Amino acid sequence: MLQKILNTTMVSPTKSVNIKVRKDAIKTSIALFVGLVFGVFIGLSFPALPLTKMNLISSTDHHKSPRIYSRHLRSHGHWISKFHKHNENTKIWIPTNPRGAERLPPRIIESQSDLYLRRLWGLPHHDLSIEPKYLVSFTVGYDQRNNIHDSIKKFSENFTIVLFHYDDRISEWNQFEWSKRAIHISASKQTKWWYAKRFLHPDIVASYDYIFIWDEDLGLEHFDAEEYLKMVKKHGLEISQPAVDQSSSYTWQMTKKRDNVEVHKEAEEKDGWCSSPPAPPCAAFVEIMAPVFSRDAWRCVWHMIQNDLVHGWGLDFALRKCVESAHDKIGVVDSQWIIHKSIPSLNKQGQADSGREPWEGVRERCHEEWEMFKSRMAYAENKMKLDI
Repeated sequence: MLQKILNTTMVSPTKSVNIKVRKDAIKTSIALFVGLVFGVFIGLSFPALPLTKMNLISSTDHHKSPRIYSRHLRSHGHWISKFHKHNENTKIWIPTNPRGAERLPPRIIESQSDLYLRRLWGLPHHDLSIEPKYLVSFTVGYDQRNNIHDSIKKFSENFTIVLFHYDDRISEWNQFEWSKRAIHISASKQTKWWYAKRFLHPDIVASYDYIFIWDEDLGLEHFDAEEYLKMVKKHGLEISQPAVDQSSSYTWQMTKKRDNVEVHKEAEEKDGWCSSPPAPPCAAFVEIMAPVFSRDAWRCVWHMIQNDLVHGWGLDFALRKCVESAHDKIGVVDSQWIIHKSIPSLNKQGQADSGREPWEGVRERCHEEWEMFKSRMAYAENKMKLDI
């Protein structure tokens, strides 16, 4: 009897352990099965992600040019994120409606436009024989019509032409054949930066690779726009201008023409004017008489233009803030140069007051706006540093 008891005592713990292990294994299996069923149930409970919320752009779309590909992506909304995953040719992007259009289905939204002239008849895709890739605007008065007529000859059909009229005279320009394909916008006694802020919004000019915003008193005898852009692309310039002939007055050293070079990006000014490393007006600097902006640079510059400061003085010193590596991407093209005739036509649009000539009030406001712009920029930059 004692032996049976001893045998029972010695065997029972082992059987008990085995039974417990088997029970734990069964519990684990049941838990895994229940978790799997629950996960499937939860997954089926959520609606499938609609294609308008996530699109996989396969590598087959990359035979398109970057410009067309970019437009294809933008046509459905604004990018929130775009990144490579596994295959660098596969992009995942998530569009959202722009502000004010939240109630619209994303695929109906056209968030960008252009200045292409359209017909009133026929099919839309037959409207254009060529889509201009560049835009040039001149702010003009009728007195300078012959100079503008000569200037327009330097721009090919690849350019959309925009004339901003500050003297309210538009119909007289019909004497020129090219005027019929130009965009004419009139507002009395306004400057080119006033027009640019209101009519050249980045989403309106997004179809153009480069935007020229030029004065009316430029001599273009030695200039060809297509050749100019070849130099711009070759040297990777985001903000540029053609060099100004040495005979022109009121010109910074940085923008004066140099011989035997295609492009330059630095200059020597008066003693004490050039810092180290060089900054405007000795580098990363072009003047506001004839600037040329890439699409991306213009988007930044447009936002920097102050709505109430219309002369643009001081803007040229701040353009460098709109490009990375400004020293490399802002430059003057010497192989294509212009003559600045310095015709004070806009000064005549001022108002005589208290015995002063109209130009005096205009020039005074130019200087005042320069000081105001510098103060605003300094305040904004200091505020940003404090916020950080």
